[in-house]
Amino acid sequence: MKKLTLYSSILLLSCLTAFSQNSKIPSSIENIEVKIDSVLSLMTLEEKVGQLVQYNGSWDLTGPASELGSKQKEDNLKNGLVGSMLNVLSVEATREAQKLIMENSRMKIPLIFGYDVIHGYKTIFPVPLGETASWDLEAMELSARIAARESVAEGINWTFSPMIDVSRDARWGRIMEGSGEDPYLTSLVGVAKIKGYQGDDLAGDLTIAATAKHFAGYGFAEAGRDYNTVHLGENELHNTVLPPFKAAAEAGVATFMNSFNEIDGIPSTGNKYLQRDILKGDWDWKGFMVSDWGSITEMIYHGFAKDKKQASQIAINAGSDMDMEGGAYESSLAELVNEGTVDLALVDDAVRRVLRVKFKLGLFDDPYKYSNPEVKKKISYEDHRKVARTIAAKSIVLLKNEKELLPIKPKVKSIAVIGPLANDKDAPIGNWRAQGEANSAVSVVEGIKNAVGKDVKVKYSLGTTLGTSERGFLLPLEINKTDRSGFKDAIELAKNSELVVMVLGEDAFQAGEGRSQAKISLAGLQQELLEEIKKVNSNIVLVLINGRPMEISWASENIPAIVVAWQLGTESGNAIADVLFGKYNPSGKLPVSFPRLVGQEPLYYNQKNTGRPSNDQHVTYSHYTDVKKDALYPFGYGLSYTQFEYGEVQLSGSEMSSEKNIEAQITIKNTGKVKGKEVVQLYLQDIIASRTRPIKELKGFQLVELEPGESKTVTFPITKKMLEFYTANRVWEAEDGDFNIFVGGNSRDLKSSEFTFKN
Repeated sequence: MKKLTLYSSILLLSCLTAFSQNSKIPSSIENIEVKIDSVLSLMTLEEKVGQLVQYNGSWDLTGPASELGSKQKEDNLKNGLVGSMLNVLSVEATREAQKLIMENSRMKIPLIFGYDVIHGYKTIFPVPLGETASWDLEAMELSARIAARESVAEGINWTFSPMIDVSRDARWGRIMEGSGEDPYLTSLVGVAKIKGYQGDDLAGDLTIAATAKHFAGYGFAEAGRDYNTVHLGENELHNTVLPPFKAAAEAGVATFMNSFNEIDGIPSTGNKYLQRDILKGDWDWKGFMVSDWGSITEMIYHGFAKDKKQASQIAINAGSDMDMEGGAYESSLAELVNEGTVDLALVDDAVRRVLRVKFKLGLFDDPYKYSNPEVKKKISYEDHRKVARTIAAKSIVLLKNEKELLPIKPKVKSIAVIGPLANDKDAPIGNWRAQGEANSAVSVVEGIKNAVGKDVKVKYSLGTTLGTSERGFLLPLEINKTDRSGFKDAIELAKNSELVVMVLGEDAFQAGEGRSQAKISLAGLQQELLEEIKKVNSNIVLVLINGRPMEISWASENIPAIVVAWQLGTESGNAIADVLFGKYNPSGKLPVSFPRLVGQEPLYYNQKNTGRPSNDQHVTYSHYTDVKKDALYPFGYGLSYTQFEYGEVQLSGSEMSSEKNIEAQITIKNTGKVKGKEVVQLYLQDIIASRTRPIKELKGFQLVELEPGESKTVTFPITKKMLEFYTANRVWEAEDGDFNIFVGGNSRDLKSSEFTFKN
């Protein structure tokens, strides 16, 4: 088949058509911006609008289908009226779709193919919230790089990841897809992921375009209910929600995706202040904004637009560049321009942004670059599984370890593995699993059996089922609340075993988009099963398979050992066994607070002091009368099989200025018997400011590995930038004043000092 690039097509057209006046455009232009202008000058209005239209290749996967049938879609592709497709999977499928454009359309502008590659493509890594618990930015960059390679091997060149919505509400289903409650940690994770996906050069052979989503405020949905209204003030927007997105823009992320929610009565898709004034204005970001699925037309249901035509007008004016399966731009945008309602310059700007990403991906040089079957032969999926196992182990958080049950001792010769998730090979894959194969994960039972010798008896009992209906992205999970038929066998097994590993938690489809829950405790009969097992054997290790923080107060009081294993992906069971048997010393730290009760949600460590902070001697202060107001397990928390002793915080000076930084030092010692890794965390508090500030904010961390008895002094530079925030002056600046500094192993147990800053 003959391949025609855009420029060779232009040269041919210049000789044969009315475009002869443009025949001086060279077929090879070094400057991308000049190339973009050259292409744009040749395009009709309809072709320009086409670049802003994205079709779903499967037409029924993640949302309402377009009103256009597949035949009409194919005709539009042939006529060059589509700029992108999503969910077109395999190099064969993307090649066929690209051929429709390249062999039939007038301009021959290549398609870009998107997909939700969230935590792996075929090799599945921990869900993003779980992976963030590793606090290992290099590991997170590596998992994104592997996901990019596997995506390229299947024809994908654009991922709708990373999700960098700060979220403080465990009820929100999509909390599993982000990095938790802290804007600083979320910013660093987002940048690591972008680097992993995009590499140093988008034109590289194994790189894909990344997407920073959802812009903005999506994680603050009222009551933790997905797609719900968001209430954000200026202070929270700028100081909590926007910092990860600014970091992504500065890191050169190729695209942004706007969010479903409204803020202060304006849907994000139609929010000019967010998209044009801040992102494309103040931040001078050059990529393009894609709507979330149908979010342009959803402004009709918001009560913000009367029809698709008005929704298109609002969206393009606000800075939404590409319409994902909304059917709004393709039906209305050209008409709006022709009647003078929408300025053509806005359309041109959007098209430039889309073309810019396509040029950077190298699609104009080779439209079939990402449709090469030879790439797959170079991918070592076995090596990827090894990396997945290591990263999964790093993501596990040890919450409790009384009686030294963990690591499991060689003297233990009989282990009962009990629970609805113990032998489940699907739940660990998690939601947003791309092309991860259903029921393909290593289960906990398999992992434990792989880890022990022949002299150890490992027996399994289901105990109870979690769900009683078919599972899937678009299917609700019917929780089992009545079937206790497996209790007797599980209890008998526990009686006759030295140690019980209870594997409980959440199904893969209890968390994720549209999976918000008012209850975040152990669903169904799991809690009852746990209590019954405790009656006959107190040597219990509780392994949680979860995509969100859970309400586990009873377990915290009654179960001696608790491990948060998240939904760890392909190598889940092996990684869990690595931790349970001490092959890997757990080093994970919570990226999100675990509540005592769901009624505390939203819950987060970096809260405000209020005018009535803690006062245990009087009832009229900010608290609950029935439960402590703090977290059961706080942000940054996680134990090890060794112990770490922190010295006092030492500052190089008590005063700093714009010209003079100071350093904070602390000595940490491994006082235990085995080598271990600790995440040393630095927090700051601006005591008095023009806007009230949080009681503490994460501003730095370091991963330190120590041999038994070894000590190390950890140094944190304190810079002016670390003190900056969005002040009452509506600018980012550091204000004069006094600051507290805290260092420790989590956000609660900290050593402190203080200093003064003066500009």
